[in-house]
Amino acid sequence: MPGRTPGRAPAFGRTVPVPGGLLAPGGIRGLGGVGTGATAAAPGSPSALRREARKLAAVCALLALSAAVLVPLTLPLGWDETVYASRFSPYGPPTPFSAPRTRGVPLLLSPVASWSDSVVLLRVWLLALSSTALYLGFRPWLRVVPRPSAVWVAAALYGSLWTALFYAGAAMPNHYTAMGALAAAGCFAGHGPGRGARYAGLAAGLAVATLMRPNEGAALAAPLLLAAVAVPAWRGRGRIWAVAAGVAAGALPWLVEARLRFGGVAQRLAEASEVQGGMRPVLSVADHLTSLDGPLLCRPCTGDGVGWAAAAWWPLLALLAALGLLAARRTRTPWGMAGTGDAAPLWLAAATAGSLTAQYFFLLPYAAPRFLLPGYALLAVPAALGLLRIADRARRSVPVAVVLTVVLAGHLSVQAGLAHTHAGIQEQAREDWRRIAAVLHAHGVRAPCAVTGNDSAIPVAHAAGCIRTDPRTPEHSDAVVMRRADPPPWASDWPRHPVPDTYKSGWTVSLRP
Repeated sequence: MPGRTPGRAPAFGRTVPVPGGLLAPGGIRGLGGVGTGATAAAPGSPSALRREARKLAAVCALLALSAAVLVPLTLPLGWDETVYASRFSPYGPPTPFSAPRTRGVPLLLSPVASWSDSVVLLRVWLLALSSTALYLGFRPWLRVVPRPSAVWVAAALYGSLWTALFYAGAAMPNHYTAMGALAAAGCFAGHGPGRGARYAGLAAGLAVATLMRPNEGAALAAPLLLAAVAVPAWRGRGRIWAVAAGVAAGALPWLVEARLRFGGVAQRLAEASEVQGGMRPVLSVADHLTSLDGPLLCRPCTGDGVGWAAAAWWPLLALLAALGLLAARRTRTPWGMAGTGDAAPLWLAAATAGSLTAQYFFLLPYAAPRFLLPGYALLAVPAALGLLRIADRARRSVPVAVVLTVVLAGHLSVQAGLAHTHAGIQEQAREDWRRIAAVLHAHGVRAPCAVTGNDSAIPVAHAAGCIRTDPRTPEHSDAVVMRRADPPPWASDWPRHPVPDTYKSGWTVSLRP
């Protein structure tokens, strides 16, 4: 090879220049490596990046297929999904759209929900959309991490989580917030040619994250703006303007609706806080630990213990991320930052992950596993580097290989099991709404009608073709649906009928005489 120069000591098992050609350390074909004596493109070359991008696309497709196998495409829409889908006439009547909700998810649903009421078709569309988002979220990191093969490993690590699998075909915002945040951080950290495209990607990622969940858009923008001011290699008005433009574009629909429907931003924030149970300084870390194996909504989390098999994900993620940060600092790539190795972008990922999760750990008085998806996605990048470092060691050590295999197999079996289990639970629980609607219909409560109640009143009313009314306005209600509770005093003398054969026991229907 002309112009050969003595090579550096290999790091992480990356293909690096050495005398006599481009060789993989140890001469072993492995994750991101090539065989002894084989020549290959340098890790940052266009051909090598295209190869890793194809692997990333394959991982995204495989995860979409896994989600379709574990979570039935026929799964009825959940409560939140019903609220979003009922913006469209095929899924009507429309259900109340409260202050915390945004128009991001209805925008995702519109290509299908605007003309078809097929749940299967909607879930197929969402699976395709979520896998595309997964690719676009991780793709910018190929030119940022010191070992491009870590990107598809990170996507697989994130996509193996039961929450990512369960919500891949769901009409929920959290996965898209995660991918918007991930793409924004990756575009922000990038260097080299294509500055305009990176700034556009940065703005687009922030716009998506903010459109889906404005609070997370703000939590994402804060560390990025701080990095644009404090880190010399990232200083410049371009990044600052891109962050500002992305947040502004994503927040604009929310701001307009706050003015038109809620009387202003302050009023909408106050109402949203009330719906969420009051945003205030709290410590919800234990609640999130408890909910790592479910339920989908832990509100309240009292009486539920910690599932330690699922809880092992936290120390595993922390260990792998720490190893990845340590390893990245010892390496340099052509796009690395002087004095930091390649660790600075990974520290940025960790900082943004911390900012996105802090609000749920310290401000929200309840937990849901999906809230942490953005943090997991960002931490998956340094964790993948740590995993590859262990994999390199495992090629030279049988005990390490055995331990790594057992840990990964255990992780995958636990996560796949939880995804399948929760899909089964939700399939049966959501059928209760139809059973209750059947009782209402059998007793003459049909559209146009009004229903109120204490538990799942919104999806029950929607399943019956009714509107949901406030229990404080009894004159507008045709029926009261309660679970394990008596009806309000104004309906105490109404004829009461139990709902048979429900997954969750204790449902009763009280009908206006």
